[in-house]
Amino acid sequence: MSEGTEQFNPDHNPNGAEGSIDTNKLPWIPIEDVSGLSVKPIRVSPESGMFSMIFKLDKGSSFPSSIYLGGMDLLVLSGQLGYTEEDKESVLAPGTWGFISANSKVNSITAHEESEVLANFYSAVAFLKEDGSLKSILTGTDLMGLAKEKNISLVPNSSSECWERGSQTYNGPGEPLAIASSNAATLVDSDAGSVLSSKLSHPHFVDTRDVPWFTMPTMPDVGLKLLRVSEETGFVSMIVRHNGVALPHTHIGASDFLVLSGALGVRAGPPEGYGPGIWFYEPAGARHDATQRVTDEDLIYTANIYGPLVFDSGPGTPVEAVVSWLDYKAMAEEGGCKLVPNSKSNDKTLLAWAPLKSAS
Repeated sequence: MSEGTEQFNPDHNPNGAEGSIDTNKLPWIPIEDVSGLSVKPIRVSPESGMFSMIFKLDKGSSFPSSIYLGGMDLLVLSGQLGYTEEDKESVLAPGTWGFISANSKVNSITAHEESEVLANFYSAVAFLKEDGSLKSILTGTDLMGLAKEKNISLVPNSSSECWERGSQTYNGPGEPLAIASSNAATLVDSDAGSVLSSKLSHPHFVDTRDVPWFTMPTMPDVGLKLLRVSEETGFVSMIVRHNGVALPHTHIGASDFLVLSGALGVRAGPPEGYGPGIWFYEPAGARHDATQRVTDEDLIYTANIYGPLVFDSGPGTPVEAVVSWLDYKAMAEEGGCKLVPNSKSNDKTLLAWAPLKSAS
């Protein structure tokens, strides 16, 4: 345990304003419409329709041909997937990150091995029949229903919800993620070891181990692998290696994280920090006067940042810096990092060029 850890959060309140969920303690819930597909529900926004989950595909099972009505980003956590689109297949190994833009039609996502995937759906996904007609639609409301059936408390969506949220309600048997029993740093950091290699035929996927670490002069102990920057929404996706102490900051926009290795300590979190498999959501307006690792192991986590961060020297002090998508894009250009594209306007598989057939 690193120096000062015992005093990092002496006033820890288990019901405090940190929206987290330990996905290792959740069950896998089957999706009836898709054989071999099961999910761990994490968050649903009734306001925007966005929902987050970890899904598992049994070996040989597939997401059917689908149209994504909103964007979707994913990180392969374990196993190996075949992704087919435009008559080309990409082999997605652990550590592959991707972004599927709104209205994209994907032929299939098939598990070559049993696979677990972290996914954020920005809207519903439509599953198609073999003839191209609509079979069913998976929405955030469906995910909320699954959580309610199992008495699972989803992650809160706002600061007020965080404070009002009680203790976790699910008391059944949990099924840990595969990364809970392995060194998940190997997924995203080539220096941590080797895993299966990806074979990527689509530009909207990247092997995160091939993305260089970028270090900011103001925080030399924090490394970033920048994956996607949206000039339209201001959303930024990245992998973070966080071995120092982040400066005091406020999240003007929300953000979400999945810890892959090490343990992350934040305000109102447990003194031992958040370890591998814990996913948490920082609502808009959340503030951290200190964020740090609480073990000597490399702290590595995924991060989606949905708005600017404002840095200062402590409560009541003047703003010292505002970091937004503009800064992250500049970092990517400075570091020679090729970002994943945000859209595919010339893609003939888009819904505008391949309308759904009416159901018979």
